Parts: sequence; C-alpha cells; structure tokens
Amino acid sequence: MPIATPEVYNEMLDRAKAGKFAYPAINVTSSQTLNAALRGFAEAESDGIVQISTGGAEFLGGQYSKDMVTGAVALAEYAHILAEKYPVNIALHTDHCPKDKLDGYVRPLIAISEERVKAGRNPLFQSHMWDGSAETLADNLAIAQELLERTSAAKIILEVEITPTGGEEDGVSHEINDELYTTVEDAIRTVEALGLGEKGRYLLAASFGNVHGVYKPGNVVLRPELLKELNEGVAAKFGKPSPFDFVFHGGSGSTEQEILTALENGVVKMNLDTDTQYAFTRPVAGHMFANYDGVLKVDGEVGNKKSYDPRTWGKLAEAGMAARVVEATQNLRSAGNKIK
Repeated sequence: MPIATPEVYNEMLDRAKAGKFAYPAINVTSSQTLNAALRGFAEAESDGIVQISTGGAEFLGGQYSKDMVTGAVALAEYAHILAEKYPVNIALHTDHCPKDKLDGYVRPLIAISEERVKAGRNPLFQSHMWDGSAETLADNLAIAQELLERTSAAKIILEVEITPTGGEEDGVSHEINDELYTTVEDAIRTVEALGLGEKGRYLLAASFGNVHGVYKPGNVVLRPELLKELNEGVAAKFGKPSPFDFVFHGGSGSTEQEILTALENGVVKMNLDTDTQYAFTRPVAGHMFANYDGVLKVDGEVGNKKSYDPRTWGKLAEAGMAARVVEATQNLRSAGNKIK
C-alpha cells in the first residue's frame, strides 16, 4: 500500500480511538531503520506511524551539511516508494520540534506540502509535531494556532505538546518533577485556542509523568488515569465527549498496565525510540563481539569480508528492531487491526 493519504490517516486515528488501541510511532534515522519499522508493521498486520525527529533529520541530511529539511524530505520520498511494497498503511510524522528549530524544520516542510496540495497531490508528511513545552502555555498555543491554520489547509494533522515530558530528547530536556502532569485548566485553554476539530485536527501530547529515555523502576511515576480527568473536564465545559486524541510520549519501558490504562483513556499514538534503538543495536554488538577477529584485521590478518560486510550485521539489526515493533503493536493492540 502507498503512504497513507490524509483520508486514510484520519480513518486510522478514528479506528484506533473507537477500538481503544494505538499505533506505535517509530523513530527512524536511516533507510535501515525505516525498513525495520515497515517490516515490523507488516509482520504484525498493523498500520503504523514512522517519524523523524530534528536530530534524526539532521543525521539523515549527512554530517557534511546536517540539513534537517533535506534529510527529512529524502527519507520521506524514499518511504513513499518503499511503502508501496508493504501490505499496511504507514503515516509519516515529524517528531519533537522546539521553537528555535521551527524555521529550519517544520515550517519549510509544511511549505513543501502546501505546494504539493496546491498541485493536486497529497502532503509529503501526514502530521507534524510542534513542541512548545519549553514555552509559556500562552506562547505555546499562539504558535500552535498559526501552525494549525497552515497544517489544516495542507491536509496535515498537527501534534502539540502543552506541558513538559521529562528527560532529554534531541537537546530538549525537562526535570522529572511535579510539573510533568497536565491539568484540566491546561486542557481547557488548549481547546479555547485550538478548538475541537473545527479549526483542524490535532493530536495532544498531554503529560502524565512521561519521561524520555530509560529509568530504573520507581524513578518515574506515570498516571495515565489523568487522561480521563482531562477528557471529562473538557467534556463538561464544552459538551463533546472524549474530545482528545492523545499521544503517549516517553513510552519506552512502560508497564503493560500503564499502557492499557492509557489506551482506555484515549491514547491513539505512542512514541517508541529508546527501546527500538536498543533492539537495532544489540544484535550488531553481539555480532561484533562474536566475530571480532573477522570484523577486525587482527595481528596483521585480513579479517573476514563476510563478517564486516554491512549487509551481514545490518540484516541482524533490521530483524531485531522489527521484532520490537511487532511487540509494540501487540502491547498497543494494533496488531491485526490494519485497514483492509
């Protein structure tokens, strides 16, 4: 199937919300990790989301120029061709983009999609994230309003993060403290600024103790039941039940019960990066340790070309990451739920 059209992406999100499941959103940084993500979704018979962060886009742009837009566009175009060979629907998304990188990343990408839509084509990316969690809520929502007007016109869905996610990702960091919990007042102010769909669809990354990265048990206190409070608080004021399409950030390492509670309360997308990074790298490390005398020219020997051929260890990496993607679809209940 081709990359999801705007109509298919909306259907994907509607089905997830109605069926109380969510799509893993897998961060990719190369054609190899893209292949791994697509393979995992296909093997699980799950539609899914592939996303590129600012750091991932810079890496994709090459270390000579480190151009984020070039990197993101190149992989997106590659994905549009590659995805046609997989029997699932895949949406392309850009992950966390703070204020100082909007002009160098998200705004140019929106402009590209605007031109595509004017020419009668579909947008290059199906959704973009604006991460204003480091700004005041007023400034965050003011920028979100501007972006939502543009994304809606270009048939793109906007993702907003209104309060901080702890830990660090691509240079944006927040302390792990009591501020990692979105309030009903925060949610009401979001609706007052962005509406309930009439101004354009958006995904809401609310904070319920989420933390990027990996932490030992007890260091992070997740409260996914908070999402129910946010939905009910907004519903009581505006009269629309279950108003939000929630995103679960910092999902790596979450317990099964935390995930299930989040799904019951409206999460339709969960980001995975740390766990899939490890799943990709671990088989490579195993191969290098087990075949050190082949991948290295030890003591003047010539090594073993078959051991250091990137295809040899690259296939192991792809399989490892694909298996973790399958596991994620099972945890999030999207496995077997692809649109026929």
